[in-house]
Amino acid sequence: MPADSLPSVPAEPLPDAGYTVSVKTLCAFAARAGDLDLRFAPAPSAQEGVAGHRLVQGRRGAGYESEIALSARFGCLLVRGRADGFDPQRGRLEEIKTFRGELEAVRANHRALHWAQARCYAWMLCEARGLDGVEVALVYLELGSDEESVLTEHWRRDDLRAHFEALCGRFLGWAEREAVHCAARNAALPALAFPHADFRRGQRDLAEAVYRVAAAGRCLLAQAPTGIGKTLATLFPLFKAWDRQRVDKLFFLTAKTSGRAIALDGLRRLAGEGTPLRVLELTAREKACEHPDKSCHGESCPLAKGFYDRLPAARAEAAQAAWLDRAALRRIALAHEVCPYFLAQEMARWSDAIVGDYNYYFDGSAFLWALAREEGWRAAVLVDEAHNLLERARSMYSARLEETAIGAVRRKAPAPIRKALTRLRREWRRAQQTQTEDYRAHDTLPAALVRALQDTLAAMGDHFAAHPLEAQGPLQQCFFDLAHFARLADSFGTHSVFESLLAEDALAIRNLVPAPFLEPRFADSLSTTCFSGTLAPFGFYRDTLGLPDDTATLDVGSPFRGEQLTVRIATDVSTRFRDRARSLDRVIRIIAAQYAAQPGNYLAFFSSFEYLRSAFEAFALQQPEVPSWAQSRGMRESERESFIARFAPGGRGIGFAVLGGPFGEGIDLPGDRLVGAFVASLGLPQHDAGNECMRERMQALFGEGYAYTYVYPGLQKVVQAAGRVIRSEQDAGVLYLLDDRFARREIRALLPAWWQVQAMRGALPPIPCPSSA
Repeated sequence: MPADSLPSVPAEPLPDAGYTVSVKTLCAFAARAGDLDLRFAPAPSAQEGVAGHRLVQGRRGAGYESEIALSARFGCLLVRGRADGFDPQRGRLEEIKTFRGELEAVRANHRALHWAQARCYAWMLCEARGLDGVEVALVYLELGSDEESVLTEHWRRDDLRAHFEALCGRFLGWAEREAVHCAARNAALPALAFPHADFRRGQRDLAEAVYRVAAAGRCLLAQAPTGIGKTLATLFPLFKAWDRQRVDKLFFLTAKTSGRAIALDGLRRLAGEGTPLRVLELTAREKACEHPDKSCHGESCPLAKGFYDRLPAARAEAAQAAWLDRAALRRIALAHEVCPYFLAQEMARWSDAIVGDYNYYFDGSAFLWALAREEGWRAAVLVDEAHNLLERARSMYSARLEETAIGAVRRKAPAPIRKALTRLRREWRRAQQTQTEDYRAHDTLPAALVRALQDTLAAMGDHFAAHPLEAQGPLQQCFFDLAHFARLADSFGTHSVFESLLAEDALAIRNLVPAPFLEPRFADSLSTTCFSGTLAPFGFYRDTLGLPDDTATLDVGSPFRGEQLTVRIATDVSTRFRDRARSLDRVIRIIAAQYAAQPGNYLAFFSSFEYLRSAFEAFALQQPEVPSWAQSRGMRESERESFIARFAPGGRGIGFAVLGGPFGEGIDLPGDRLVGAFVASLGLPQHDAGNECMRERMQALFGEGYAYTYVYPGLQKVVQAAGRVIRSEQDAGVLYLLDDRFARREIRALLPAWWQVQAMRGALPPIPCPSSA
């Protein structure tokens, strides 16, 4: 079978020809003008907005209609959306908006956008029901008081139609070009050629699995070793399936900047110059900002001034350019004097393949997920190095409050806020009044503390609404921190614990199982493939991440041969905390003996900075002639690059690093840039009160508390670190596992099957590096 062929699946019927757009997108495209203005306003959360809509709808009388699905055509353009409500007795269509503070604080350009949306829904309703006209109402609900402010207009059918068609006319030229682009893309992608003559060993298996789950609308957990070309193997089948499965977007999500670079390289190799495919790289706001010393509004930042007036030309050039990595997007944005970050946000609507960090889809306020839901996209999602998603997701859905920071704000805060923060502090102290130990975990949140937190947020919101210029600096950051804590308090459950840390004077909501938060993200995708070199056991990741029960799994066999990597377990070494000092000399002697027998570049991994420092100092004292260098805490990017640069081709020396840190995964040192590694730890998390709390919860939820808390996370780090040695079928090297526990049957079962592991004890001769193939 040639490399560019994949299994066939039945084609689904294609939608009617034309272009479909939501009311919100149409109005955002055609009705916006003026400045970009992101000055802080105490905006309601999504849950508050939904609750506010329901409150207003519930107040209306019998016969009131809510959430009315509407659509209308203009030429080849299909516009669709949901109107908030319609009162047939009064002939009034309502668009409901929630806010905090004074109605006058709702900015004019926002209100103009609200009117545009309401009028579109009004025309669509008239068209659907044959009405001669309606009353159009903007209903603004102030959440602090639950009071409504209603603004009304009376519109005749013909005037509403003219308004709707004027907006569509502005959009239609763009929509027609988009339809041409989509048709060309859909025709080109099935004919896309694989960029190599054939698949590598294991690469076809992964590609076929991705293709099949996309066809079936399922998710996939795929463990595939380094060296088979996972990026191309996951991208290529989705492009081949694009037209048949009516894929709208492809999201390639990564944990690190290096992952984005690899994804972009794969996309460039697949799409080439002639393929009509728009590729967008999303970059963090702090990295994309051209004026970090200015605020995001027209009175401060020149790139926000008149942003929406200059956006159409910038958008048109970006669409024409098609390849929109960070550098290309910046060049276009600055040529048109618009903000690069917000141009990227706009181009997410019009790009085909989007590369960005996990948080764009999985975070609580995830931009891509919200946009996909809003637009009804059929999005195929690829999650690179997915073993990182668990800890990243836990951090997304955790929050911490520190009395030191809040106290500093309280002392300088305006009186109403200071009073509320004082009440919050009182409830904080009450929650800790019986605590004597440094750490205590709770299964519930104190109700009085939550009420005080909500009251504080309301007081701060009211103050910011009345004094918007004071919404900045530490006071604003305090509001954000409290709001994040409050949102997690609202969704608190068995997936999290409430922690009181007495010595640190802090309170925290710590997420242990992000599954309930991630489940909707997987459900809303057409298909999600999570892939990594270390995703075993699959059940652990399926349980903790919340993947569907019917998630497919694939363990791709390694392309490497057992004789490429000589693996030995030092069964006479214990790196348990109580034994480290006693075994350190043995560890150093093993490292030194291997280096003496086969000089070259090695990495030595340790479980903590303290352990690393002890080993590094002991080695330097015993082997001063051997070049050695060590990872330090908080290394800057330039320092990390210098550490890696020491591993030069033909070089010699030993780099000491922390297991699970930046040098344990995501770095590529092929050939003799790295000939061996020493792992002096199982990587088990520290046995402390916090992790013991997690073990108990994991036991209660999944029946495997110790394995889910300690063993699986630890061995994942070990296998990732060991994977630095063999990067291709031509590499060869050695690996020492320096702890007797690696010889246990249950631990050996979690190591890669292709490793040929041998036990060593006592003064055995060092291992000569295998010859490269």
